[in-house]
Amino acid sequence: MTTELTITTERIDDFPLLLATMQRLDLPAILDRHLPRHGLHQGLSWGWLATIWLAHILAQGDHRKLPVQAWVRQGGDTLRRLTGLPELTELDFTDDRLTLLLRRLSEPTAWAAIETELGRNILRVYDLTPERVRLDPTTVSGHHAGGADRLFQFGHSKDDPTLRQVKVMVAALDPLGLPLVTAVVAGNAADDPLYVPAVDRVLQIIDGLGLLFVGDCKMSALATRAHIAHLNHHYLCPLTLTGETGQDLPQWIAAAGTPDHPLEAVYIADDAGERRLLAEGYAFERTVTAALADGEHTWTERVLVVRSEHYRQVQQAGLEKRLQRATARLLALTPAPGRGKRQIQEESALVNAAATILQAEAVTGLLTYTFERQEQRQTKYVGRGRGGPDRPQRELVTVRYQITAVNRQADAIAAQAETLGWRAYVTNAPAARLSLADAVLTYRDEWIIERNFHRLKGAPLALDPLFVTRDDQIVGLTNLLSIAVRLLTLLEFVVRRQLQQNQELLVGLIANNPKKGINNPTTERLLKAFDGITLTIVRLPGQLMRHVTPLSALQTRILELLGLSPGVYTRLAEN
Repeated sequence: MTTELTITTERIDDFPLLLATMQRLDLPAILDRHLPRHGLHQGLSWGWLATIWLAHILAQGDHRKLPVQAWVRQGGDTLRRLTGLPELTELDFTDDRLTLLLRRLSEPTAWAAIETELGRNILRVYDLTPERVRLDPTTVSGHHAGGADRLFQFGHSKDDPTLRQVKVMVAALDPLGLPLVTAVVAGNAADDPLYVPAVDRVLQIIDGLGLLFVGDCKMSALATRAHIAHLNHHYLCPLTLTGETGQDLPQWIAAAGTPDHPLEAVYIADDAGERRLLAEGYAFERTVTAALADGEHTWTERVLVVRSEHYRQVQQAGLEKRLQRATARLLALTPAPGRGKRQIQEESALVNAAATILQAEAVTGLLTYTFERQEQRQTKYVGRGRGGPDRPQRELVTVRYQITAVNRQADAIAAQAETLGWRAYVTNAPAARLSLADAVLTYRDEWIIERNFHRLKGAPLALDPLFVTRDDQIVGLTNLLSIAVRLLTLLEFVVRRQLQQNQELLVGLIANNPKKGINNPTTERLLKAFDGITLTIVRLPGQLMRHVTPLSALQTRILELLGLSPGVYTRLAEN
């Protein structure tokens, strides 16, 4: 007598945790409300399709469409039990169906409505009190074909200027770095016009007045500042060093430290607990007027003239490098005579070449040089043949100019050093709400939004490189992955908040030091802790048995900190 025995093992890892978190946010229902199904649509709704695909992307670190169907085929039974969707099949996740999903997510009206409801739901579910929103664009480069009406265009890029790119504008909630608003535009689009629409969309999510919007110098356009002030909200951004600001900054720097403008020092504590100088500066008020669609708007803003110590040191090192480079280039203008060594034979040519070097290295007035005119005289017979006593002779004079020394102008260099490290910031927030020290520390947290840019473009989401080419799929995929960034940000924030409230350390997350406790784990570390959890299914005639790897104490505690029950895993073992 033979008995048929089938044993199937599935890696489930962090997938149930991710799916439970998205269900807690009511993500499937939110997407379904704004992505209605066509009358002939069969199979899973768009909301559940996107939710399960997101869980796959986060669990597998792969946003390609091709592997999803095989993944669902392998774990279909588990997916049906986790979601309660008995109709779920692998045919719901074909390449064509996922392509249609991206096309729906690219529709501007639908996406704006999804972001609005999802953002409000996140604020409510996780009891977040918004005070600051940080705005900044980023770019994603790729080997994509361009065209006059395509998203991929050549533009200013910090990634790879030789490749076409798309631009993604993000408004993120501080101090989480949680994206609230994303907008995908052409890679050659200017940054300035992107801020006002982003602000307006944020205010559809967050009610109330007095929100502080923080951005870089491109947000300092007068029209953007006027728009925010007119809406009774606040802004903080550095001024661009062009136009009137470029002309006024030397006067503002000269006034620093005078009796009318004493300097206020800003300190921070380093890792050893010692205080070190971060910056120093002063503030003054001015009245600003700008034209808006409904007329002129006048308000008062504060100008913060600040010298960053680190920025000063960086600029000082840069000045020293330019001085050394200019010195070497000046001396190289007049090499010693030799084979292949071109000589400067006119004084005007030497002066022009030296001025070009000084200007290129931005050290005009900081270096001077001395030179001399050298002559070499040589007597030769006129014509060909041997010379004789009566043969006419002529004297040849060869002239070259030689730089003899390059001198530093100590007083000018010292005066230049006093101007290094200074920047001007503007804010319409009152000093009681945002002091100079608070403004410096707030702007210094620009890395918060940059960190999620790295998550979006690198591991684990890997938007760069993009494996889609059509514009609607590029927009849809970027929007979908922005939801994934929200999930990564929330998981990290919730655990850190709970640990700090409990004054607790989480032990066991660091592989090479398992006894060390930390209170600031990253989402990547938290999800890594669930690696190796498997579901084993044993099939016998008339009998089915399931077994899930028992959760460790660390895994159970992480679920508790996230407000989830271990049942998200143990229910898979119910027979």
